[in-house]
Amino acid sequence: MSREALFFEKKEENKVFCQLCPHHCLIPEGKSGICKARVNRGGKLYTENYGQISSLAIDPIEKKPLYHFYPGSQILSIGTFGCNFSCPYCQNWHISQEKPFLQEIIPEETVELARNHGTIGIAYTYSEPSVWFEYVRDTAELARKEGLQNVIVSNGYISKEALEELLPYLDGANIDLKSFSEDFYRKLCRGRLQPVLENIELLARSEVHLEITTLIITGHNDDLAELEELFSWIAGLKREIPLHLTRYFPAYKLDKEPTPARKMLEAYHLARDYLDYVYLGNLHLDGASNTYCPRCGYPVVKRGYYKIINRLQEGCCPDCGQPIYGTYGGFKNG
Repeated sequence: MSREALFFEKKEENKVFCQLCPHHCLIPEGKSGICKARVNRGGKLYTENYGQISSLAIDPIEKKPLYHFYPGSQILSIGTFGCNFSCPYCQNWHISQEKPFLQEIIPEETVELARNHGTIGIAYTYSEPSVWFEYVRDTAELARKEGLQNVIVSNGYISKEALEELLPYLDGANIDLKSFSEDFYRKLCRGRLQPVLENIELLARSEVHLEITTLIITGHNDDLAELEELFSWIAGLKREIPLHLTRYFPAYKLDKEPTPARKMLEAYHLARDYLDYVYLGNLHLDGASNTYCPRCGYPVVKRGYYKIINRLQEGCCPDCGQPIYGTYGGFKNG
């Protein structure tokens, strides 16, 4: 379904200036932007993926990953095609870099699916949610009216104006902070770090529940000194923000060796010097997915293969009463 897009400006010679993300693509007639999802037709910008679903599933919320947002719940996850990055290690390249088989589902139907299957709401994920901004906004607005939660899993590469328009409908976000190096973003993602940092700062100041994921890639962003800068920067925003450190495995065009388990453990222990809640992903290590009370060390939530033992009492540690950052039913801490 094609619809006229938001956030663009008409230019000379039937070109359009897309302002949805920091790429600010100047798009000639008949061409698409970097995201492959927004096309210039007759001097107007159209979104080609409105209601076009490439992926749909009911997932544990922990799979997003969100560990401090309604732990143990289920959420309807949907994605489309397109991305404004071109990471050579993308695990979802078949929908981010290519146009897969699609089915059309309008916002009202998506909300009905989420409600009828007893989920807490909708996660806009798998592909980059910002590139189908119009659909996400429309669906999230309807979901909010139905009392459902809205979550984005995003690379954070969106204009400040677009993010601010979406914020009133968002409840949770996991932002992929890929590195703390502009060089990494320029060479591997074909983007820039600074806009991502600014959007994380904006989310951290908002009412939206925020968690961050960093995939540690052999030889690219695994330098401990650089990672320490990243950990310190997050702590400067709020040391309670949960950080998920994920182990890299070869995917798409990148064939580096998997990140050594030793390197992941070093990063994990270093991060815990700065942050209250740190988790390891893609690495089966006993206890590394548990939530520990930052005051007394009690394991308030134990996790194993998405099986949850939740010991929280009204969002607090049952041992010492410390409030645990996150959203737990009617309780929100942080």
